[in-house]
Amino acid sequence: MTITVYGTAASGNCHKVKIVLDVTGRAYVWRETDIMKAETRTREFLRLNPNGKVPVVVLEDGAALAESNAILWYFGEGTPLIPSDRLRRARMLQWMFFEQYTHEPAIAVARFIRVFQQRVDDPRLPELLTRGHRALTVMEQHLAQHAFFPGEHMSLADLALFAYTHRADEGGFDLAPFPAVRAWLDRCRALAGVTEMPAP
Repeated sequence: MTITVYGTAASGNCHKVKIVLDVTGRAYVWRETDIMKAETRTREFLRLNPNGKVPVVVLEDGAALAESNAILWYFGEGTPLIPSDRLRRARMLQWMFFEQYTHEPAIAVARFIRVFQQRVDDPRLPELLTRGHRALTVMEQHLAQHAFFPGEHMSLADLALFAYTHRADEGGFDLAPFPAVRAWLDRCRALAGVTEMPAP
């Protein structure tokens, strides 16, 4: 059996999984799953992930694994994407938690509202823009001093943060005031296997 990914290509959380598989040179089959058509709510899909969300990876032995950053860890283990140093590894996790709890809930949600729901006048957007700019400012301050998030080498945290950051403009975020973030995005793009997320 080969690895099968159930994902939505235009979702950052799913694109993270594609990137880690491509960067680590894994063969896989992509099963496009349309969240807007409730394809994650079918009985078949819910057997894979009772939480009804993409991405889900079915491994070679048939075991299913959900949650994007857990999937990144699974495929990143044993590769240079996870630092060997204990503190750097913890810092990588720190930024992966930041991505899920601070960055994604603002930047990805604003993008979802504007692009998938096409509600540019949604009353939630001003607060999401404020929170997203705060997250980008934290990233800018760090990247002004470091090439990547744990230090000087690409890690899983960089792949996780790349996914929605490089499409932040679709959520209404202007990256022009964040030169260190833009330079970091270019460094990420230079790594073989890191690709742009397709438009919805």
